[in-house]
Amino acid sequence: MRNDQNITWHHSTVTKKDRQLKNQHKSCVLWFTGLSGSGKSTLANAIDQKLFQQHIQSYVLDGDNIRHGLNKDLSFGANDRKENIRRIGEVAKLFVDSGQIVSTAFISPYQEDRQQVRKMFEEGEFIEIYVACPINVCEQRDPKGLYKKARKGDIPNFTGISSPYEAPDNPDLIIETDKTTIEKSVEEIVTYLESKKIL
Repeated sequence: MRNDQNITWHHSTVTKKDRQLKNQHKSCVLWFTGLSGSGKSTLANAIDQKLFQQHIQSYVLDGDNIRHGLNKDLSFGANDRKENIRRIGEVAKLFVDSGQIVSTAFISPYQEDRQQVRKMFEEGEFIEIYVACPINVCEQRDPKGLYKKARKGDIPNFTGISSPYEAPDNPDLIIETDKTTIEKSVEEIVTYLESKKIL
């Protein structure tokens, strides 16, 4: 059994501020949330590529990739989804502490879970980006064939079909991927980061 009384936080000699000064930019998490097929991973990788080209320290944490390793023990039930997001929040926090801009591409369907992650970060470090796209468009795209399987009943607890998605009430950014291009979306995110003095 874990005993928190025997665990002490070890402060790093090199601080987050030190790393940010060296990198010449601040660090944050770009939390992309939205339905399957809305374009979260595509957008997260596009902004990562843009930042990389500008010599910005960045990384992408993708939902499917994380479930291949760190979270492969978790199902898609409500409790495991909550734990999935909690773990990602903790990993993202480490990346932010290391001075990087980390993009997370996760459906993260529940408002409460996203708010709990926001509380892990200092003011301005958690940027919630709602990748908004009508479910019929997501279903038409269906890049992984998941909606087709969900409609047939082969995938239980599928967000938007048999499990709810709670859209953000007040996201920092809304990107409507059915109405704009990847290039313009990336430009909007970069402009936002500049306006917040992160870049």
